[in-house]
Amino acid sequence: MTILLSRLVVAAAFVGGAFIAVIDPAAIDWKTFLPVVAAGLVGLIVLKVSTGAAARADSVLIANRRILNDSLHAIVLNLEELNGRRDKIPTYEMRFEIDRLFRDDLFAFADARDSLKHIFGLSAYAEIMSSFAAGERYLNRVWSASTDGYVDEVLVYIEKALGQFVEAVDAFDRADTAARKEMSK
Repeated sequence: MTILLSRLVVAAAFVGGAFIAVIDPAAIDWKTFLPVVAAGLVGLIVLKVSTGAAARADSVLIANRRILNDSLHAIVLNLEELNGRRDKIPTYEMRFEIDRLFRDDLFAFADARDSLKHIFGLSAYAEIMSSFAAGERYLNRVWSASTDGYVDEVLVYIEKALGQFVEAVDAFDRADTAARKEMSK
């Protein structure tokens, strides 16, 4: 409710400020304009504080931790399976396999990834996301090479993507183990 209300205040302040600014193009009525801008700033601060608190809520972090773990491990399992039969899949069909096998898990991980900072800290977030982003780039490269019919590039980069996602899973598991040990103290 607070988030919705603060968004409305920010939007109303923006529209109100724009309206006040164009009433008289030669002179702005500062006595009216400044309180509207101040209301917008207060709404923006409340919005940032509220969304930050919502992102750190225990229920959100618990749900996102499961989503991150499940999607990351599913990506690696699917990549291992795809890598194992990479030479049996026609090059032009590889992009359809990528869409079918990875789209949902990649989106799920991306939607929940901000929780990594709150669960494991910035250092672990950077380590996990660095490998994840590299793996995702390689997977995108495979998709593009498949579209263009570059067989060798498809075969090389599917294995590189697997290596990066395995590193991401290892980093995630290490951070998860460390966080659980810390919580048990």
